[in-house]
Amino acid sequence: MPMWDRKRQVMRHYDRTAKFYDTQYYEEQEAKIRAAIANLTLNEDNIVLDAGCGTGLLFAHIVDKSSFVVGVDISRGVLREAVKKAKTYRNIALVLADADNLPFSNQTFQVVFAITLLQNTPSLRATLNEMKRVSKSNADFVVTWLRKAFTEEEFLKMLRQAKLKVINVKLDEQTREYVSVCTKIRR
Repeated sequence: MPMWDRKRQVMRHYDRTAKFYDTQYYEEQEAKIRAAIANLTLNEDNIVLDAGCGTGLLFAHIVDKSSFVVGVDISRGVLREAVKKAKTYRNIALVLADADNLPFSNQTFQVVFAITLLQNTPSLRATLNEMKRVSKSNADFVVTWLRKAFTEEEFLKMLRQAKLKVINVKLDEQTREYVSVCTKIRR
């Protein structure tokens, strides 16, 4: 399937499911977020990217531990839902954008989250490279992936090829997804 066909398919899926996404996936997403946060130290000076932010479930976990949070998603539907969560905070911005073509300068973010994003992208390598482009040289990455989408070995190999040093990988027993915390390798 050509790249933009896949992206359009994902966008339409999340546009259709946005209104009931939290009802269906709240517990699963919360479990992944808690597993990720447990292995990460956020600094109040951090500017954070939530790539594929969806309905904004991550916001409540990081907004008070960060200077500024930018949520990006390709789906207008989920961003409408994220606006409802974001308007209670002063330090969140939401951007309609493709994770493979982020509208930010190089080396902007100290922390990058990609929770339930990568299995929805047509090119894992392109998405990781774009997130690396907009991250600082020592940025932390939190990446989750579906066990049915990639084996642990395949995914770890892709992270290494993307020049991300894996700090921690955990299979979350509740969601059956892997949660990894990585650091961008300085060049």
